[in-house]
Amino acid sequence: MEMVLFEERGQVGIITINRPKVLNALCSQVLEELNEVLDGIDTQKLRALVVTGAGEKSFVAGADISEMSTLSKEEGEAFGKKGNDVFLKLEAFPLPTIAAVNGFALGGGCELAMSCDIRICSENAMFGQPEVGLGITPGFGGTQRLARIVGTGMAKELVFSARNIKAAEAHRIGLVNSVYAQEELMEQALKLANRIANNAPIAVQAAKRAMNEGISLPIDQAVVKEEKAFGSCFATADQKEGMGAFLEKRKPTGFINK
Repeated sequence: MEMVLFEERGQVGIITINRPKVLNALCSQVLEELNEVLDGIDTQKLRALVVTGAGEKSFVAGADISEMSTLSKEEGEAFGKKGNDVFLKLEAFPLPTIAAVNGFALGGGCELAMSCDIRICSENAMFGQPEVGLGITPGFGGTQRLARIVGTGMAKELVFSARNIKAAEAHRIGLVNSVYAQEELMEQALKLANRIANNAPIAVQAAKRAMNEGISLPIDQAVVKEEKAFGSCFATADQKEGMGAFLEKRKPTGFINK
């Protein structure tokens, strides 16, 4: 891999978009490498995933305009599908995912962050969907996920105006969970990832599936997803250890993902 790096730190995997000279802009090769990285992750071994960008200026500044500028209608639709396929895979990835947004998250970068379960950012982070100012719409899920995260009215304002927002406003509207100093961002991302990793992984992953699958359903159908997830946990050794430890007033000896 050249443009997407992957490393493991204990039970946490770290994906880094690695094109700092062009602010980590997304091109076809980045999308292909990201897809390959996701396919190669051992989800039995790892328990959480952090996604970030190389350097301190940018998470991902957007899709590569030099690649997009000459696309035909059909090629544009195909490029959008390519990005959406990868981001849907990330969104549905079994492990919990945390976007550590270290600077610009514009266009495709904002869409990449929104494909993660949790977003935290540095104080210098900047978010936006500036596509209409370039004569296009968001193409990697921005018209859909932004409304689900911050509400339709705010999403329409940001998309229609092509306005970028700073970290504090992103936090105020609920686009990010927390804001940290640049030098603390990865430390805090890994701290959160490890806290998640210490919980029963089967239960965490079941809860993620229930939320992802239920969010677009009527509540009476959505709670059925929860019932199935809840019930499935009672067939696991981790449930027996977790509840046994609680009743015996001790800490769990460690969840074994079984």
